[in-house]
Amino acid sequence: MTDPATPEDSAAAPPRPLKIVIGADTFLPHVNGAARFAERLAAGLVARGHEVHVMAPSKRHRDHGTFTEVIEGQPMTMHRLPSWRWYPHDWLTFVMPFRSKYYARRVLDKVKPDVVHSQSHIVIGRGLTREARKRGIPVIATNHVMAENVLDFTILPASWTRYAVKLAWEDAERTFKMTRAVTTPTRKAAEFLERTIDIQGVIPVSCGIDASNYTADLSPRDAHRLVFVGRLTTEKQIDVVLRALAQLDPALDVRFDIVGSGDQRRNLEQLSSELGLADRVHFHGHTTDDELRSFLTNASLFVIASIAELQSIATMEAMASGLPIVAADAVALPHLVHDGENGYLFRPGDVDDLTAKLTTVLTQTPEERERMQRASLEGVKVHDMRRTLDTFEALYRDEPLPE
Repeated sequence: MTDPATPEDSAAAPPRPLKIVIGADTFLPHVNGAARFAERLAAGLVARGHEVHVMAPSKRHRDHGTFTEVIEGQPMTMHRLPSWRWYPHDWLTFVMPFRSKYYARRVLDKVKPDVVHSQSHIVIGRGLTREARKRGIPVIATNHVMAENVLDFTILPASWTRYAVKLAWEDAERTFKMTRAVTTPTRKAAEFLERTIDIQGVIPVSCGIDASNYTADLSPRDAHRLVFVGRLTTEKQIDVVLRALAQLDPALDVRFDIVGSGDQRRNLEQLSSELGLADRVHFHGHTTDDELRSFLTNASLFVIASIAELQSIATMEAMASGLPIVAADAVALPHLVHDGENGYLFRPGDVDDLTAKLTTVLTQTPEERERMQRASLEGVKVHDMRRTLDTFEALYRDEPLPE
């Protein structure tokens, strides 16, 4: 008679669920790519049976504590830390840096996780990494940061800001060297990080997307509608798109939907009026997920002029919606947009080049448009969220990474 606990049976048993602490300086109700990734990652891990604890700033200063919150449809334990509003930014809140290790000690001693996943080396992840290391808890760190993402919101003179950024990267290097692995969304982003600090072996892991949540309409369009989704900040260079829109042939009758909010909205609305575009540019602010998906499904193309994208979840959402993409040839966007295949790249900040690329897409035949649409749908497959979750599970368990 065969023993019921044979090695073969043990090997076939699924691995036990993990207890994971995720540290994020930006999380709901914050709206940006890093927050969206952390939310989807946490929810995806819960859906796979893991116990997930998230350390993040409180929604308001007095609303700190430990709660069960439903994120992306999944319940998880949120450790909301006392936070303060950063007034140079239109919505950002932050945790006092000198308290980060205290909060980390408190959560780690209570939860006793198998692994820590830091989403930011700046405040919460910095404290978590140092305290986890003392306890022998492995840390995985994901970098979402570029200097351009924060320079607009400092209150220091330019020369001081550059020095502050230098010190911040030096501290990031020290933090990252305490981890088991460092990841970032794309190979280009990994190369950027390896050039910026003394670190090697950064692993590119896509932020991932569930393409089934988006709908592609491959039928010909009866109107020309551009769409952009994202924060309205300086590094997004939406002003470049507005200036290109003003140069397009009026006969194309192009409309531009801008979905998202940010500190530059008032300036961009004023520029739209100055360029005579007030009746053709629509600022929608924050929308529901359903409204966002509708804008993407019904658009003619997605345009992004940003010079500071380490991946761009919004561009992947547009690809999953079957849109041709016109994007700046900067940082990680060329990783998503293959020139002449699913869209075109233009020289960053070059209004004339952007105008030409927009014109090419808007005047192409229905057959050429559908070819680009299908290329976007095919290209986004490699960013399937299941692959992202598989990879992080392997990193957490210190197992070989999936292909």
